[in-house]
Amino acid sequence: MRAYTPKDDVQAKSYYTDRFYVAPQVPKDDVSTDATFSADLEAIKAKFEVKDAFIQVEQMVVYINANDIYGVLELMRDELAYTQLTEMSAIDWLAKDNTFEIFYQMLSMTKRKRIRIKYFIENGQAVDSVEKLFRSADWSEREMFDMFGIEANNHPFMKRILMPYDWQGNPLLKTYPLEGDEFAAWYEVDKIYGKEAREAIGPEIRDTARVDRYDSERFARLGFEVPKGTEITDDMPRTEQNYQEEGGVFMVTKLDKKSSKVIDDPQR
Repeated sequence: MRAYTPKDDVQAKSYYTDRFYVAPQVPKDDVSTDATFSADLEAIKAKFEVKDAFIQVEQMVVYINANDIYGVLELMRDELAYTQLTEMSAIDWLAKDNTFEIFYQMLSMTKRKRIRIKYFIENGQAVDSVEKLFRSADWSEREMFDMFGIEANNHPFMKRILMPYDWQGNPLLKTYPLEGDEFAAWYEVDKIYGKEAREAIGPEIRDTARVDRYDSERFARLGFEVPKGTEITDDMPRTEQNYQEEGGVFMVTKLDKKSSKVIDDPQR
């Protein structure tokens, strides 16, 4: 299989927005406006370098050095009562300055406060696993590796978690085509039937903006909605949905949409 080649023009299609657009940030408040956050920040500063800190949407955001992450989270867990790592992942800034922004969302149930720890790494740089501190980091770090290609040092099982192990590319990178690349279009065909079946089967349809005019519920993408059950009024021939291949299956009654009964009552 050919390796993935970035396609820089994938955003030129009319139904895609600019995926490199950076939304305006909400206002930032000084940490001194909250007594609890002020005390927590001083405790972190006493042992580690803090590059920046502020309050945003009632949460404190703290930027640290990448190699301090394990110690900072250990301090927050053992001394500051932030006992839950509720989320962690990465933000792709490769187009801007070839970096990733890594974040860890921490929660203290006793203080009823949230702190977000952040740092930047260069493209290709690994992070330190915090799985031994928080078991929730196990799958989160694997997902970050799967979706962004960022490895976590000392992780017990650094393998893909959503995509197949032999998948090429990282689907959450901003340069990854929304419809998938050539590898994605032929992956299941090649895997199940072999490359020799490509011409007979055809590529997978991965266009998320495609509207199926024969959808039984008449659903459509945002901006093109139609009421549920709306009839097709143009002159194009209707394509009936069949549940079996032409000719049916031996000793099995052939089913088609015309002979099917749709039950609308959800209580039945």
